[in-house]
Amino acid sequence: MTDFTSLRTAVTGAVLEPSDPGFADELSGFNLLFAHTPEAVVAATDATDIVEAVRFARNNHLAVRALATGHGSHAAITDGLVITTRRLAEVSVDADTRIATVGAGAVWSAVVAAAADVNLAPVTGSAASVGVVGYLLGGGLGPLARSHGFSSDYVRSFTVVTGEGEVVEASSDDNADLYWALRGGKGGLGIVIALQLELVSIPALYAGSIMFPTPSIEPAFRAWVDFTTTAPADVTTSVAILRFPPIEQIPAPLRGQTLLALRFAYPGSAEEGERIIAPLRAAAPAMFDQVGPLDPRDIATIHNDPTEPGKSSGGGAMLASVDQNLATTLLSIVGPDADVTVPIVAVELRHVGGATRTDVGLGSAVGGRGADYTITVIGSLMQPGIEPAFEAALAAVASAVAPWLAPSTTINFTGLLREKEVFASSWAPATYERLATVRAHYDPSGVFPYLPVTTH
Repeated sequence: MTDFTSLRTAVTGAVLEPSDPGFADELSGFNLLFAHTPEAVVAATDATDIVEAVRFARNNHLAVRALATGHGSHAAITDGLVITTRRLAEVSVDADTRIATVGAGAVWSAVVAAAADVNLAPVTGSAASVGVVGYLLGGGLGPLARSHGFSSDYVRSFTVVTGEGEVVEASSDDNADLYWALRGGKGGLGIVIALQLELVSIPALYAGSIMFPTPSIEPAFRAWVDFTTTAPADVTTSVAILRFPPIEQIPAPLRGQTLLALRFAYPGSAEEGERIIAPLRAAAPAMFDQVGPLDPRDIATIHNDPTEPGKSSGGGAMLASVDQNLATTLLSIVGPDADVTVPIVAVELRHVGGATRTDVGLGSAVGGRGADYTITVIGSLMQPGIEPAFEAALAAVASAVAPWLAPSTTINFTGLLREKEVFASSWAPATYERLATVRAHYDPSGVFPYLPVTTH
């Protein structure tokens, strides 16, 4: 057992071991499926705490992992040292330079709000409660993906603690190889203390969601498939077949229903937005239509992702294409007439491409720029012992959509197949090898283990 006495003396934040009060609470994140049980957790209060924790771990041969919101937890952490960064949540905006400085523990809602106060916006993810840093390290595909590209394309610098316990800046001018890697390389590269993110101006946004009832699912879904083949490059859409469980936490009109949510985002005028969306509106009768002029500060309402913690699992991949045969396949598996006895609550397809296909000038480690669609499968695992059934259902979906899978994916969407080879396919072979070289340079002792599991 490691003696953490000297670490407690060196840091301001609490150092908690499994027998200490508050240990489990400190490690609890958005996904409650996993109970993390490392040797200790450091509740970092500032950058110095992170530096001291990493140096202690290196000297004591402990693995180090960072935990912010816990949205990305896909396995329990059972060894080493965890550093929680949620207290480093400062966000400030310089309106003149259009740069937001974002702390390691900040969530997207905080950045969106701060930017909106000066009539700017980040190229955000779809969920307001997701941690900014973990999302950006994986690239990030949000509601403005086709018009604005990967969210990580807008990071201008990172402040990072390396595996040697040193604080370095990573930008186009300093440690450019690390900067390249952090924009899409995800983990094993250090612990980000803060980053600087370029904001954009969105004078007009026509966006929102349309919910289609069960009888409208198939025609609306098929209309969306056709729509994406000719959609303007600056229009981002997605569809999700949602199977709402019959529980009290779900609003009465949705409880026990199978519905189709269509999401739409066009950074332009309402007049042009209405023209573009017209074929989708005409596809089938809707339960409700909430697409219209939208204040960018309300961008999270497009997807209306859950905001409360729960037990869930999921997986995803990128697709080279979609067509009506894929629609038929998915409808047979998870559509309203499918015999779904496992807890699949959502199967989502996103139309990306557009600006996501163009890399930044200096290059980045983001994978999947060649694919135009993503697929994500989400399961609610509140019922004990249901995990094996969900994993089997996930594998069945993966097998069914195999003919449409892209040769490479992007790491934030990986996991539709659980094999290590699929993890590696999140990057082109040359990118994967270069990432390994960068990791070895900035973490020569292997303090930051990186497997197909992430906890940012």
